[in-house]
Amino acid sequence: MAAGFPEFRLGNVLATSFTGTLSERRGNAVERIPTPERLVDWLVVNGLAVASCSIAQLELAWELRESIHAAATAAAIQGALPAPAVQVINDCSIRGRAAAVLTPEGNRRWRLGSATCVEDALGVIAADAISIIAGERDGRLALCASPTCQAAFFDTSRSRTRKWCDMNTCGNRQKKARFHANQRKDAKPAQ
Repeated sequence: MAAGFPEFRLGNVLATSFTGTLSERRGNAVERIPTPERLVDWLVVNGLAVASCSIAQLELAWELRESIHAAATAAAIQGALPAPAVQVINDCSIRGRAAAVLTPEGNRRWRLGSATCVEDALGVIAADAISIIAGERDGRLALCASPTCQAAFFDTSRSRTRKWCDMNTCGNRQKKARFHANQRKDAKPAQ
């Protein structure tokens, strides 16, 4: 992993984990894949290993990420899907030439067309986004309750009432803020 970059937020849904590579969208945005090398790192961590990435491929990845975020946000609030975002997602899905393969342990892995084909990896991410936005998987799209985040995430909790994209970051931050606000309120002298 490249030193000096913010840690990746890893979730159990590929498409929304990918959108999480830009966090705090409504605050001080944190870009977690600012360089081609960092995108390679993220893809490796997510089982989509590629050997290299160009600036043009990184820009395509950013475009896909923002398109997934826009479409997932619209789906979460039950709004109309933005046509330009849908087009980018579909184009990336069609362009990719990855194949699902079964490992001897019974797990699904992705085999990319070549070690330098970032487009294959992006096609897998786009296909995952299509699956969750189309409602094909058990769960629901929701938006993080953090006012500085508002990330789209896929809620697979039993009650489907999860509030935070990531409990370790946004959830903890909000709980700490509530705790400190209550401490200040309790510390005020009675009048």
